[in-house]
Amino acid sequence: MINQSIQLYPNKPGVTLTTYVLEDSPELLAGKTRPAVVICPGGAYLNCSDREAEPVALRFASMGYHAFVLRYSTHSGNESAFDIPAGDLPVNPDSVYPAPLRDIGKAFLLIREKAPEWLVDIDRIAICGFSAGAHNCAMYAVYWQDPVMSEHFGEKPEAFRPAAAILGYGIGDYNLMFGDSDDPMAKVLADASSIAYMGTKTPDQALLDQVSPALHVTQSAPPMFIWATGGDSLVPVENSTRMANACAAAGVPFEAHIFEVGPHGLSLSDQSTSASKMENIQDVAVWIPLVERWLLKRLALPLLDKPFWMEMAERQQACDQD
Repeated sequence: MINQSIQLYPNKPGVTLTTYVLEDSPELLAGKTRPAVVICPGGAYLNCSDREAEPVALRFASMGYHAFVLRYSTHSGNESAFDIPAGDLPVNPDSVYPAPLRDIGKAFLLIREKAPEWLVDIDRIAICGFSAGAHNCAMYAVYWQDPVMSEHFGEKPEAFRPAAAILGYGIGDYNLMFGDSDDPMAKVLADASSIAYMGTKTPDQALLDQVSPALHVTQSAPPMFIWATGGDSLVPVENSTRMANACAAAGVPFEAHIFEVGPHGLSLSDQSTSASKMENIQDVAVWIPLVERWLLKRLALPLLDKPFWMEMAERQQACDQD
């Protein structure tokens, strides 16, 4: 495996793409390209979670996909661990929209550049995000072809096209994040996340609508796999159902799973991503085999009809008969 961390900008040491690129082998794909998944961890746009990074990448790698963890622009610059903010945060211009969105585009361009070396199928790169990372991925899914991306980088929109989007407990409609909640931390994190991402905790309606991907789903959006839990007190489950409804209205293929119980931020929902038993819920952990099956419809590996040794034996037999 090629495992390295690549800094995407000279002036942003915390914005990195970590590679989990599978080595080629004559016993496997023998030089053929593999699909890939770009993973955006959550963290309320304050930082990027470790729990939703490497363990997730390794799971996708175990499915046969190249995996990449993108630590996109956040308020902390990804230089500090997650902490509940005390009081209003100062605005960090490096983390506000559209910086995190463009970071995904930057990652796509780097992967395309390195594709011959890494053997990446550039037409089959999926995105996967959790919480704020899922919001970032949903934004990318609806804005990848927009001038905010292509004009900024001076590239054709096709260079940024995602093959699929996997969205875990993400924000689909930011208007839902400013309602009443029984969880006292929800208001604190909503305000902090809003400052980190939009530069204010009181965004106007135009900005709220602009950064609500469920309001911008069109037929150009990729197929989506959406999942969340009914027990999420930090990001209301309606965010996910609105994304699903938007896909249905636009004719975008999608699959949605709402699990009955479980708090926010479950990641893989097994012991590999759990610090406590509350984060280890087997009823929710089935989302990863579900998404593996879903991806096979779109990102199946280019396998031979027969094992390579059988084809070699048949060729040898044909030669012997000649």
